[in-house]
Amino acid sequence: MSYVDYDRDRLERLKCDLEREYAEHCAKGLSLNMARGKPSSAQLELSLPLLDVVDAASELIAEDGTDCRNYGMMDGIAEAKKLMGDIMEHDPSLVCVFGNSSLNIMFDLVTCGMMHGYLGSTPWKDLDSVKWLCPVPGYDRHFAITQSYGIEMIPITLDENGPDMDEVERLVAQDDSIKGIWCVPQYSNPSGIVYSDETVERLAAMPCAAEDFRIFWDNAYCVHHLYEERAAHVSDIAKACEKAGNSDRYFKFASTSKVTFPGAGIAAVAASERNIAEIKARIGIQTVGYDKLNQLRHVRFLENAEGVASHMEKHAAILRPKFELVDSMLEEGLRETGCASWSKPDGGYFVSFDGLPNTAKRTIALAREAGVVMTGAGATWPYKNDPADSNIRIAPTLPPLDELEQAMTVFVCCVKLAAVEALLEK
Repeated sequence: MSYVDYDRDRLERLKCDLEREYAEHCAKGLSLNMARGKPSSAQLELSLPLLDVVDAASELIAEDGTDCRNYGMMDGIAEAKKLMGDIMEHDPSLVCVFGNSSLNIMFDLVTCGMMHGYLGSTPWKDLDSVKWLCPVPGYDRHFAITQSYGIEMIPITLDENGPDMDEVERLVAQDDSIKGIWCVPQYSNPSGIVYSDETVERLAAMPCAAEDFRIFWDNAYCVHHLYEERAAHVSDIAKACEKAGNSDRYFKFASTSKVTFPGAGIAAVAASERNIAEIKARIGIQTVGYDKLNQLRHVRFLENAEGVASHMEKHAAILRPKFELVDSMLEEGLRETGCASWSKPDGGYFVSFDGLPNTAKRTIALAREAGVVMTGAGATWPYKNDPADSNIRIAPTLPPLDELEQAMTVFVCCVKLAAVEALLEK
């Protein structure tokens, strides 16, 4: 029987029981952190051999003769461009490999739009208004970039096929101040949804009032499958844009941040010939070269797309039990309450959880008091403003299984208590 069907007396009794259970959790003095989607120590250890593939005795010359110890090759060594091109299914000649952070590349490209415009368009700083489409729930660091420039962010509902394309098409067709959209097309953060072929085609072909509209296509989880037999594949936005006659509309991004070492990986952007030429011209001013030794190290460790897939199977073996534990504990603890729903992703790093309206902030606060730190309520919405106050991003990757089980036990109790409190306030 759902909590919403309980009478007041039964809810009051349940609240007393849950408060006793919650007090027991608080008395344990727990200190558990599930705030970010970080790889665990066991995952990081998978890449330790990477540190040994390039050393003082190694051949440090790239395939084209470039000395990786020296200046030059601002857009990356050829073999690193091929590796990242294979991951993103893109022509390596139209790939640039930079430092360790794809988020940094995204920030730079938004900055370019603001300060210089794209391919001769008016710099956004000179416009009266600049807006951006933000599928929700979404990635808080994406939203932080656009917010940092005062760009007005417009939430767009995500369903199982991607962003609400009827709404996207309506908005971009009539408003030339809308300059872009954030997209995590495969195992989206945090919902885990995968964009349908139709969604990709519509994004590529839709009429846009702004000629400089750009799709920021973040392939953060394109190789992060939990179940190889259910591995998702998203249609190529580049091919779709070219087919629709909008070949300059997209930027594709990827990195090895959750493949090897998040703080010491390599990141890349792929785009059209004209966009890549503009990016290279800017990078030639911004730097005299990124860490080519690290690029060489990654190529020799991962080798190719098949090597990446083999390496990611090892990650999946570590992550699968964690995601299955989260799902089983939510199922056992909350399914019959009728006060929660959650995603069941086949890949990526998160589970998207929805409680009753007006309970997410309370749930997170209760968990924090009991020693379990989670991503702040509202983080998955622009301006950290979830209008329903219901969505919570669960990040199960970092804690060991025993700690994850403790954290989820506390979380389930907090969800129930927050739900009962909300129902009693009606």
